[in-house]
Amino acid sequence: MCLPQLLLLVFMVCSDQVSAISWLHNPYTWDIALSEKQPSSYSSPLLMKAGMKSKITHYATYTSNTFHESVLTGGMATFNIWILQNKKDQISASAIWVSNTEGDDDSTTNTAVAGLEVNPSRYGDSKTHFFMEWTADGYKSTGCINLECDGFVPVNYAPITPGDTIEATGGKTKVTIKIFKNKADGDWWLHFGYDNRNLTRVGYWPKSIFKSLADHANYIIWGGFTASYAGDASPAMGNGHWPGEKSAYVRDIKYVNTDGQGDWEPAPGPNGLRAYISHEKCYGLSPYRNDMFYYGGPGGCTK
Repeated sequence: MCLPQLLLLVFMVCSDQVSAISWLHNPYTWDIALSEKQPSSYSSPLLMKAGMKSKITHYATYTSNTFHESVLTGGMATFNIWILQNKKDQISASAIWVSNTEGDDDSTTNTAVAGLEVNPSRYGDSKTHFFMEWTADGYKSTGCINLECDGFVPVNYAPITPGDTIEATGGKTKVTIKIFKNKADGDWWLHFGYDNRNLTRVGYWPKSIFKSLADHANYIIWGGFTASYAGDASPAMGNGHWPGEKSAYVRDIKYVNTDGQGDWEPAPGPNGLRAYISHEKCYGLSPYRNDMFYYGGPGGCTK
């Protein structure tokens, strides 16, 4: 196994059953080297449990090219706010995953996740919402999304609460999310802002709720994913455009130190980040360059 198996139980899909979608619409299909295997942290059972029976998850992400012995203390990124009209039982999301898995045992997967999602089954609307989730055992018996269980501790006067709506109004077109292990208390802190230079605390995951993640992370993921019923056309990812200047993006990608500073960017190429795309006929990634990448696609996959 070339990377730790994460939490989100993503399935590799090679189906030709696509609803009027052509891979030729993705200008970057041949420009990035795709990894053969993907971590299992892209769309957790927590995001999928809203009445979905036979579900399918797709993703377009970059993952740190790190190993079990790697020591990472956080990550951050800026996401543009997108508008979609998902149907019930369709999920579209973008996020950052900060995770640790010991060996090849998925039950050791610990992760703290935060991002944006459109999930009508959960929220009762097709608006974009801020979400977070966590687990300490690969979602076997611990963790939840937003504030549905004990674990994440919100702080007073936070700029946003997990589950809140995020709208592109008043000049707010993007959000920055940072997760890092605080040197002072050892807990994993979540910061949020509409300006990457002015982030405010949302809350924290106490180190005591984690096992392998209590000390450090050993890989981080940035990107997007979708989920839907098998047999139904999958929803759009990002804003529905193929990767490019008009599509959704992830930028300001950095590793974060225990002082909360984004002090270095992942290197480009195979030594920095690995690309994962579950179905190139429906979703895509641009090359990772200058601390950013474009991602997304129209969806339409039925398997």
